[in-house]
Amino acid sequence: MEFDLTLAQKLAIWALPVLFAITFREIAHGYAARALGDRTATALGRLSPNPLKHIDPVGTVVVPGLLIVLGGFLMGWPRPIPIDYSRLKRPKRDLALVAAAGLGANAAMAIAWAILLKVGISAGDGPGVWLGLSYMGVAGITINLALLVLNLLPIPPLDGGRILIGLLPLRQARALARIEPYSLFILIALMMTPVLQKLLYWPMLILQSLLFMALDIDTSSLL
Repeated sequence: MEFDLTLAQKLAIWALPVLFAITFREIAHGYAARALGDRTATALGRLSPNPLKHIDPVGTVVVPGLLIVLGGFLMGWPRPIPIDYSRLKRPKRDLALVAAAGLGANAAMAIAWAILLKVGISAGDGPGVWLGLSYMGVAGITINLALLVLNLLPIPPLDGGRILIGLLPLRQARALARIEPYSLFILIALMMTPVLQKLLYWPMLILQSLLFMALDIDTSSLL
């Protein structure tokens, strides 16, 4: 959905959804790790709702900001929660569970933002606070579905890659884990071509459509 908004309005609408998406996603990873035996994030004070503890200057601020300004496909990354997988009760299995917690957090936030969008559309009538909240709801849905689908890619350290490592036999899991040092270069290469956007576009569109259908959301008034 495209809205006729100024740059300042776009940044105001996207700021909270982006900060919430990366903050609560990382907190979910940390709490899952703690429940499974690793208290590293707790000891370092990283299980905090304070976004400043999770912001990566490039991945959370510069990259998403430029993509919002340029109108590109929105993506970014936080400062990862530190996890010592050797402290987990069953490291291989728990690796997948910790990764799945991040995906679950993004799914839950997408639903929460969709509820806000529905409330905003129902309560709003023309320009005003409710219209702004509706736009913010769309932004929240978009960034969380983008993070959800992006992290399903089977490339460690993305969640999809770590879940696959947890599911594969040990030999294949070790082979996949060796890709992790090169993952950033792989993602940058994908971003520089239309490949990444094509990989993410249809899954995001399908998930958004299913979400709108489930909550009976009609966004025609926002267009």
